[in-house]
Amino acid sequence: MGKEECKTMLDALNKVTACYRHLVIALGSTSDSQNLREELKRTRKKAQELAVANRTKLTSLLKDKSISKEDRAEYERLWVLFSSSMELLEVDMKRSLEIGQDFPLKVPTRHLIQTGMTGSTTTVAARAMSVQNMKYEADSNIDTADLRELQCEIGQVSQMLEEMEMKVQVAPWAVEAKQEAGAELKSNMSVGNSSVGVISICEEEPKEEDGGGGGQGSGLGSICAVLVFIVIVGVALVLGYLVINMS
Repeated sequence: MGKEECKTMLDALNKVTACYRHLVIALGSTSDSQNLREELKRTRKKAQELAVANRTKLTSLLKDKSISKEDRAEYERLWVLFSSSMELLEVDMKRSLEIGQDFPLKVPTRHLIQTGMTGSTTTVAARAMSVQNMKYEADSNIDTADLRELQCEIGQVSQMLEEMEMKVQVAPWAVEAKQEAGAELKSNMSVGNSSVGVISICEEEPKEEDGGGGGQGSGLGSICAVLVFIVIVGVALVLGYLVINMS
């Protein structure tokens, strides 16, 4: 029960941090707006709430001396995934701070960049917050007031990462992966409604012919075609040589 609960909590955190990264990409572009700044604020706060819940749960489980060796290995794997997600969140928060300082909305200092992105980011933010419709309540100076708050939150996330390393010492290189890299992209399962988007990659496997006769026949045909081509080229070269000498 504990493992499934941890996986569910970690999955929720990963989805919210992915949504946050998607929103950060729109900063400073023609899609930037007051609504986007509020979406970023609410999404990162949601991510931090989930991060605290994940840290508390995993820390208590990893400190439990009575769990089995297999369970400990699984919790250590989830801890490494959690740490990686937190590091990505910290990077994106710092990027959001830098871009937000370069592109203030209330007193613009430079033109927004035409990145080719159009449309609203409301759908992505709603998925991160697990709501049907976003309700905006931000005031006009959110881009300046929120930057100060964001700077403090970056310090809190950095401190959390340091405390995580001190409380639970799990070597990332000692944790074995449960699946190959990119295995989730090969899955035909659809992504849930709370995800950033629907990823569907269908790979058609080559059909095997019964008895293998078809494969052998095509191989012989290819060899014959190559031989015929070589003969034709050889004849053409000989004829060309004769024509040049006769003239």
